Amino acid sequence: MKWTNDRSGNFDDRRGSGGGGGMLVGGGLGTIIIAAIVFFLGGDPSAILNNSASAPQQSEQRQLSKEEHTIGEFVNMTTALNEETWAKIFQENGIQFKPAKVVLFENGTQSGCGAAQSEMGPFYCPADQTIYMDLSFFNELQQKFGAKVGEFTIVYVLGHEYGHHIQNLLGTLQKVDQLRRSGKYSEAEMNKVSVANELQADFYAGLWAKQTDNREKILEPGDIQQAMSAAAAVGDDNIQKRAQGYVNQESFTHGSSAQREEWFMKGYNSGDIRQGDTFNALLK
Repeated sequence: MKWTNDRSGNFDDRRGSGGGGGMLVGGGLGTIIIAAIVFFLGGDPSAILNNSASAPQQSEQRQLSKEEHTIGEFVNMTTALNEETWAKIFQENGIQFKPAKVVLFENGTQSGCGAAQSEMGPFYCPADQTIYMDLSFFNELQQKFGAKVGEFTIVYVLGHEYGHHIQNLLGTLQKVDQLRRSGKYSEAEMNKVSVANELQADFYAGLWAKQTDNREKILEPGDIQQAMSAAAAVGDDNIQKRAQGYVNQESFTHGSSAQREEWFMKGYNSGDIRQGDTFNALLK
């Protein structure tokens, strides 16, 4: 991916800051299986975050390496590009846009939804409209889930989480939460709603990539393939096969590998936000 000079005022790099505030999940929850369950979590993750037994984890302050600074600058740039593209899309559709904040941390930090932990993977917190990412997750993505990790893997993950912010601004997350809280729907039915919610965030990530490339010409050979590798790696079927050795489609909450690739590419190929109604497409 080609770099630009864009940088965001909504980026907070907390790595190397040390001190307390990091949290450990009790009860054996800090496992790759739980990380997979909450990975790319749509809606409010406070139910998982606040119910975990936790204790402060102390760490010393340290200087970030040159490579870590470079990665931070890359995430900062990608944050700015998300802001610029989505502000343009919202303006074209007569909708008011408010940018999300992006926080990089290591081990643990505090979020508006409770304690953020590296084991949980990247997530979006609607309460403070902030995306939280511990970059150590990408080692897990490669080693545990088989993704080919590169710069555009980070771009895809951030684009997906920014997609949840877009859903928050458009009221989609609130509607999904209302359905969940109503108690009228079975677990299997709510799983289908969750899949539609997650696949729409994938669509938005693809849409962002297309619109941003049209304006900035950022894409290089292999970038979209990296996004597809990440999308396939975090498909429910791939995660379940690796975690438990078999697939249970009724328990899907994020979509299969094929679905995640399909909706990212639909966003990328169409470049049209109106084509991203995953709820109508999947819940008929």
